[in-house]
Amino acid sequence: MTPYLQQIRALNDTRSLAPVEQGANMRLTDMDIVAHQALLMEKGSEILKAIKVGEIVDILAGLGNLAYCALTAIAMQGAEVTDSPVTWQHDGLVVSVMRNLSDKINQCTSGNSSDYSALYCLCAHLSKHFINADFDKVMQMIHKSKMAKQLKAPDLSDCLYE
Repeated sequence: MTPYLQQIRALNDTRSLAPVEQGANMRLTDMDIVAHQALLMEKGSEILKAIKVGEIVDILAGLGNLAYCALTAIAMQGAEVTDSPVTWQHDGLVVSVMRNLSDKINQCTSGNSSDYSALYCLCAHLSKHFINADFDKVMQMIHKSKMAKQLKAPDLSDCLYE
């Protein structure tokens, strides 16, 4: 289990969300799938807007938040993150980034934890290889922000390697 998935499960437990036993692999309800899909599409849109204006830190924040949302869906199912190979290669085209993100988000309409895992793995890969950032630090900062219930997103500029 990724440490982030474990942290999200602990956060859900403290917020009195119905605890799901690890390994339960429960199916999300149709309404849960719709709610998660709306959130994933919103986060995906934020990434595309950041790409459009060239804001690297905002792209990184979007990728981190999208990954966090995918992990939340996995946690709700009591499932584990499955390692999913990423086929995206740095070709210098942002259209390929957009296409891959859009495809992975769309596949999450299945509600399967494997599709949420594939989205999570893509976000991690793009953070590391497209943005050149410390994905672990990004996830730690986002989780810390959520724990503190901060409305303002954390400044992730320290996560860039440059």
